[in-house]
Amino acid sequence: MTGALPDLTTGLAFLAGFAALVTTGSWRAALRALLDLLVAAGLLRLSLAGGWPALAAAAAVVALRHVLWAALAAGAPGPAPTSPPPCGGEDHRLALAARGEHGEDRRTTA
Repeated sequence: MTGALPDLTTGLAFLAGFAALVTTGSWRAALRALLDLLVAAGLLRLSLAGGWPALAAAAAVVALRHVLWAALAAGAPGPAPTSPPPCGGEDHRLALAARGEHGEDRRTTA
């Protein structure tokens, strides 16, 4: 019975990941749940088998989880930041004229 526990945990991990996807609608949350439960299944397999192949499988699952989560956390590159307009234009002079000596706003609001 205990030999089937890692396989059962692996199957439940996929089921939990699908349930998280359906209920939350967030594929990142679903993937995180799936990866965490696959790590748990790998550690169960390691504790029961206790050999070099089981250790390699658990290490591969942990490494895959870290690589995937780091790639997802980085996200897609966004647009390049734009620099502010130069300070020598007419808009800059109008803004300076609207402020007083101590930076208070001299414009009146209606």
